[in-house]
Amino acid sequence: MLFEVMCFGHHLRQDYSGKKMINNYVREGNIGIGSYSKVVLCRNVADEELYAMKIVQKSRLRRIKVAPTETALTDVYKEVSIMKELDHPNIVKLIEVIDDSECDRLYMILEYIEGRCMFEGSGPPGGIGEATARRYFKDVVTGIVYLHSRRIIHGDIKPENLLISASGHVKICDFSVSQRFQGNNDELRRSPGTPVYTAPECITGATYRGRAADVWALGVTLYCMIMGTYPFIGDTLQSTYDEIVHGTLKLPEGLTPQLADLLEGLLCKDPIDRMTLDKVIQHWFYMESP
Repeated sequence: MLFEVMCFGHHLRQDYSGKKMINNYVREGNIGIGSYSKVVLCRNVADEELYAMKIVQKSRLRRIKVAPTETALTDVYKEVSIMKELDHPNIVKLIEVIDDSECDRLYMILEYIEGRCMFEGSGPPGGIGEATARRYFKDVVTGIVYLHSRRIIHGDIKPENLLISASGHVKICDFSVSQRFQGNNDELRRSPGTPVYTAPECITGATYRGRAADVWALGVTLYCMIMGTYPFIGDTLQSTYDEIVHGTLKLPEGLTPQLADLLEGLLCKDPIDRMTLDKVIQHWFYMESP
């Protein structure tokens, strides 16, 4: 259950062993550090369950401009607002928000996934095999279909934002650059995702269609899962963008025709002709067991 906590007064304290506490949550260790936040493992003393706590420093984020009228803190509150709406087995759940107007830190308590990122580190270390890739892919597609049905564009689909649970299922995380759209109009202006997963139209145009851009990133992710490398990559940021816009998709010999067809559809450079998620879920690769 999601609930908002406004914690006035002293919510920072220590437990009996000297570990830091925020409200009912005892910090147990570090999980990771991002550009604007850090994530720690914590335990709720009320239910003894483990959770992930995302911590941001509000004063620092207020100083970081991400758009003419928006700061990085704007994105955090947008992330909170979006995650409050989400309830799906393939999406990491937001449990609670601790935000005191008199405190410089905001805490997001998230479902803790006792697994790992799909690819640990900064890039794909190698292919994971077609059967495993298909199982993960189906979970990711199911999650993105749900997001789009809620008129939400994730904006940064990549293996590092896909957590594998202990049961082997994928949960999509990190909604820090996600955006909403109205009605059926998913035309967006700002594309702050990860460069190597960026769709060609996000590089060349002033606007782009969010759902098609998420599909492109899904295609890059599937390519990484199968091939263990990126479909379009250069030595510099600009050369990577040049490859994404102008490079030819290279598929190795021996790839099944069905998988090759799916990758070509997902990584079609023209967003109008790019495969839609409706087509993806009817595709042989998606429908095949497991």
